Amino acid sequence: MNPLLPTVILMLVIFALTMLVALYSTFAERKVAAFLQDRLGPNRAGPGGILQPLADGIKMIMKEELIPVMSNRFLFVLGPGIAMICALMAGVVIPWGPDVQIGGQTYYLQLADPDFGILYVFAVVSIGVYGIMIGGWASNNKFSLMGALRASSQVISYELSMGLAIIALVMMTGSLSMRDIVMQQQGFNWNIWYQPLGFLIFLVTAFAETNRTPFDLPECETELIGGFHTEYSSMKLGFYLFAEYINMFISSAVMAALYFGGYNYPGMESVNAAVGPVWGALIGFAVYFLKIVLFIFFFMWVRWTVPRFRYDQLMKLGWKGLLPLSLLNIFLTAALLLWLRK
Repeated sequence: MNPLLPTVILMLVIFALTMLVALYSTFAERKVAAFLQDRLGPNRAGPGGILQPLADGIKMIMKEELIPVMSNRFLFVLGPGIAMICALMAGVVIPWGPDVQIGGQTYYLQLADPDFGILYVFAVVSIGVYGIMIGGWASNNKFSLMGALRASSQVISYELSMGLAIIALVMMTGSLSMRDIVMQQQGFNWNIWYQPLGFLIFLVTAFAETNRTPFDLPECETELIGGFHTEYSSMKLGFYLFAEYINMFISSAVMAALYFGGYNYPGMESVNAAVGPVWGALIGFAVYFLKIVLFIFFFMWVRWTVPRFRYDQLMKLGWKGLLPLSLLNIFLTAALLLWLRK
């Protein structure tokens, strides 16, 4: 068998899974909002509204494609493409399940395992904001430009705290590899028990990085109409919306991997011994996916519960709240490691 075939198959599976999760996250968002607001939500397209995402996709494709006359046509088209591609690229380094031994051959449920796995995720997420900035500027619309400016300042502000939170985690694990970090959390030995403050900082900054409420200032409808994608329609708008939900999915996967053991769960070794390597890997993936779904639900729960920040409150929290807390977390982690090594 061609050694590249398992990698190609895994790549297609991850791509299909990511797109499917993004597609049905729009449906879940509306159902969760309806549940929290004591109403029904979409229930006409298919049993319980299960075909609503398909109807929304057809509607997006069939809508008229509009490009403003005074816009920069090339950059206007490039913006949503960058946002979508960068959102999809982040899943490459995530370990989706344990290694599988079949016929003496080891198969890895991870497309790539570079030594700088976490840094790769940060780099891709950082590039993704250029899709928002380019789209907002190319629209030649003041509301879109304001949304793009807000997005850039927000991402820069909160990436500092997110990076510092990760530094404390790396100090404890001694590795930047996503696979190594997950493998160190076997059983119930999850990093959340050792880095609760770091996780809390990472969680808050993840909301800001994905432009989710209460940090959705770049697309604040009450003051900026639609923000950076005001002038977009049809599938270009769909790409921006898809990128947001893919980023939410990837952020949930990263948090589950870094702080909640990824595919690890208590009693995993005994379960694998009882059911075999293939079923053991599938169970590990199912456990990991369940953790991701719980994080996605939390993202949605917060959106329909917490009001939006003002922009000055957003910046104050990032620079005067989370940044000092991140530095304090690094200091406490360093002090604890020195004390343990004595």
